[in-house]
Amino acid sequence: MPELPDISAYITALEARVLGRTLERARLASVFLLRTVDPPLASAEGRTVAEIRRVGKRIAIGLEGDLPPQRQRPVAGDPGWLWLVIHLMIAGRLHWRPRGAKLAGRNALLALDFSNGSLVLTEAGSKRRASLEVLRGDDSLRLVDPGGVEVFSTDLKGFRDALGLENRTLKRALTDPRIVSGIGNAYSDEILHAAQLSPIALTRKLKPEEWERLFASTRSTLTLWIDRLRSEAEKAFPEKVTAFRPEMAVHGKFGQPCPRCGQKVQRIRYADNETNYCAQCQTGGRVLADRSLSRLLGADWPRSLDELEALKKR
Repeated sequence: MPELPDISAYITALEARVLGRTLERARLASVFLLRTVDPPLASAEGRTVAEIRRVGKRIAIGLEGDLPPQRQRPVAGDPGWLWLVIHLMIAGRLHWRPRGAKLAGRNALLALDFSNGSLVLTEAGSKRRASLEVLRGDDSLRLVDPGGVEVFSTDLKGFRDALGLENRTLKRALTDPRIVSGIGNAYSDEILHAAQLSPIALTRKLKPEEWERLFASTRSTLTLWIDRLRSEAEKAFPEKVTAFRPEMAVHGKFGQPCPRCGQKVQRIRYADNETNYCAQCQTGGRVLADRSLSRLLGADWPRSLDELEALKKR
């Protein structure tokens, strides 16, 4: 599932291509993608893209409305704006294609046509989890925000207060969209490895110095990947967004050497989820056995990423 760094890269690429341009046509190939009825998707056509915003793991494309006679420039958040809100979920991806590109194949679900090209949304597999919502005004946009704290807009106290509100495992707290915004399975593994903390450590048992390490590692890990992926997106549209990257320390690296200590990376598997960690660096050398964790994980972790992402605000 694309997370904060990936969404930031998409936004960088989209701003260079569609900001200030008029949406000529919206072509929907799957009725299952569109989750709203009013306003209709066709009402977005003919409007100019004035802003592109991240809302959790969603991409929100703001289309300005009709300007009153006394104003010559759009103002962000005008009630007359429409927002096209795209949630890619696990298998959804965006592509930049020549203008009017055909929606060929069962995986092509949507095309937004501009004068300089078409933004195409595809989703691999047979399950249709990705979504598109057409919303009117900022008030409607706020309703789809799960409400998690923004890591770069808070301080250590705000971060600690958000994660410590309930006694959760660190893995669950970091990936719950109601607690922290934009972080999922991949970058939570990288953050916890950088902080040298166990994924099953409980938030209410962390020491002050561990909170400091976690907060610093969350910011530094996300900054590293945001900068790296944005830099790539400035050169070419991010066509191959993936949760498994060779430069990652532990995520997707089961059985490979930890870049810090050289010990083999371990994993916890529960239902559809997998967490990667280094026992030497994060759990005092203790390998976390799947079976012995079943009760804890069953109580604290959802069975799938879809289930986790579907959580609503408190």
